[in-house]
Amino acid sequence: MDFQEYLKAALYILGGTGYTAGLILGAMGLGLAIGVPLASLEVYGPRWLSPPLRLYVWFFRGIPILVLLFLVYFGIYSAVEKFWLAETGTRLELSPFSASLVALGLTSGAYQSQIFRGAMLSLPRGQFMAAIALGFSPAKAVFRVVLPQAMRVAIPAWSNEYSIVLKDSAVAFALGTLEIMARTKFMAAYTYKHIPFYIFAGFLFFVLTWLGVRLLKFLERKTRIPGLGHGF
Repeated sequence: MDFQEYLKAALYILGGTGYTAGLILGAMGLGLAIGVPLASLEVYGPRWLSPPLRLYVWFFRGIPILVLLFLVYFGIYSAVEKFWLAETGTRLELSPFSASLVALGLTSGAYQSQIFRGAMLSLPRGQFMAAIALGFSPAKAVFRVVLPQAMRVAIPAWSNEYSIVLKDSAVAFALGTLEIMARTKFMAAYTYKHIPFYIFAGFLFFVLTWLGVRLLKFLERKTRIPGLGHGF
């Protein structure tokens, strides 16, 4: 291969960063939407909710991400699509990208629930009780008093979760999602030049990790409250 061919291949692989970034942002957002309510219910909710919440956490933390991808796309989606087709006569479309995002998001939700649970438990419980005494409902006490502080405390652990989701997103190539790893695998198989392309893919993942962690570090500094959390 000459330089022009390497350049075209590199640009093709680079185009997968958009899909990878979409998977990361979507999965982190879905995980946040799941994790915060789960953590709030586990810390401040009724005790009878604790077993099903823990079951959810243990299930998604204990199953490999590749198994979850196949379960969502080839298992649950296929079964729902057959039922939908039989009932309506139309197909229910779910792209590999969407299936990957759902699997990653559900898994991230389990991890983020424990991140925010720990952050909430690190705060004095007296703040929650004081908010209740002032007339706040339990939900308002959590989301207006406890959660804004817990979000700040959780940022360092959240940056670790970002790195984990980023690395897990590489497995999405198994469903045909055209992210960095899928494009790299295709170019390596097509050209038989495995080492340079996989090194380039590793470099792209490293850059995305560095940028995301630096951004979250910046956010941590900007939202820091003296005396709150670790290292303040």
